[in-house]
Amino acid sequence: MTTTHEFWLAGRRASGETAFEVRHPHDGSLVAEVSVPTDAQVEEAVAAAAAAVPVFAATAAHQRAAALDHVARRLAERTEEIARLITAENGKPIKWARGEVGRAVSVFRWAAEEARRTNGETMRLDTDPGGTGRYAIVRRFPRGAVLGIAPFNFPLNLVAHKVAPAIAVGAPIILKPAPATPLSALVLGEILAETELPAGSWSVLPVENAKMPALVQDKRLPVISFTGSDKVGYQIMDSVPRKHVTLELGGNAAAVVLADWSSEADLDWAAGRIALFANYQGGQSCISVQRVIADASVYDRLVEKVVEKVRAQVTGDPSDEATDVGPLVDENAAKRVESWVEDAVAKGAKVLTGGSRDGAAYAPTVLAELPADAILATAEVFGPVLSLHKVEGAEEAFAAVNDSAFGLQAGVFTHDVQTAFRAHRELEVGGVVIGDAPSYRADQMPYGGVKDSGVGREGVRYAMDDFTFEKVLVLTGLDL
Repeated sequence: MTTTHEFWLAGRRASGETAFEVRHPHDGSLVAEVSVPTDAQVEEAVAAAAAAVPVFAATAAHQRAAALDHVARRLAERTEEIARLITAENGKPIKWARGEVGRAVSVFRWAAEEARRTNGETMRLDTDPGGTGRYAIVRRFPRGAVLGIAPFNFPLNLVAHKVAPAIAVGAPIILKPAPATPLSALVLGEILAETELPAGSWSVLPVENAKMPALVQDKRLPVISFTGSDKVGYQIMDSVPRKHVTLELGGNAAAVVLADWSSEADLDWAAGRIALFANYQGGQSCISVQRVIADASVYDRLVEKVVEKVRAQVTGDPSDEATDVGPLVDENAAKRVESWVEDAVAKGAKVLTGGSRDGAAYAPTVLAELPADAILATAEVFGPVLSLHKVEGAEEAFAAVNDSAFGLQAGVFTHDVQTAFRAHRELEVGGVVIGDAPSYRADQMPYGGVKDSGVGREGVRYAMDDFTFEKVLVLTGLDL
């Protein structure tokens, strides 16, 4: 008999009147049933979060840091258990799931450190005669309670990127995990419940998507941190113009291989990284490689190597240690990818490898000669599909990167430091990775995009800034 998982309401376990199923993307087996909070329970959680705002903001830094340290420690201790849970609810290969838990450990560790060293700043004001005897102290305070809306593709780590910064600054948070993948967030709730954080400072509510607009509109949640599709993200922002909204949205990340990256070793490295990061997480990452833009002088050799290394990606059961690429989150996602590839082929694209679906799994796929009017040319595929494009020189390559509605990250394979700085200056993205695929992310660095890829930044300290505002204290009559 399947046990129904309770949720976390203002720091305590609770159950609602209905439940939904979580099924394994690989074989459709029932993983768990999850209780859904009632409207009254959602109201209770929001009211508790609003009431906790002044209480949580007033807690000592060492209390918040200790709670964050505890979470980091307990996640590390339960790595294998949580990794297998991520694989079961998300379909992510177990080796990638373990990596996700490790990253979440780092996020909470960084948050604990930042909670201890966030001191604000001071400034003397007697730089002008009118400021004689005056001194200012600038500190940051929470904007209010946070609504964190998390996606399915990193069901623990992207939850961590919302919860950990909120705790670090003393901002109550109501977390809404993705309906497909709520289980690892609920385990995080178990660990948070072991701390001494104030009542009402956090809730984990697996509410149905239909109930999300009411939470978004609630004035008691003045901060919204959303990760997901650009369509939903901008609908949220447009619906609450007076709220502080951070959006981490989609991308169609490009890997640029320039003429100076031309040795066999160089091209082997680039092809391996491209093949790996076009297909890791089943391509369900905002910064997975979707476009490869290569200089004509290296294009033919690179194509051969990329196809070879993509074919070498091991597909299958995500619980198998050897598996590199598992299923997508569900069969509908795989069918969408299939239809987009069929659209591209019908318009003239050539399939060099892959191009087939088996249930929720889609084979790692490489396309060449992708026409500009194909859906895949402009939209985020969010699946294991990459396209290859030939250009002449860095100027044409960078123009191709920028010819996109998205701008999250780009990778540039070059040895030339001047070209690296040029890429940093000219590419319309939130991050440029030199000598590697665009898929690299360190959890302490600012992460986010421009254009349709969103607004604001994740990364622990940068999210802490997003959740807070500066408040100035001016002291008068001082003998400086």
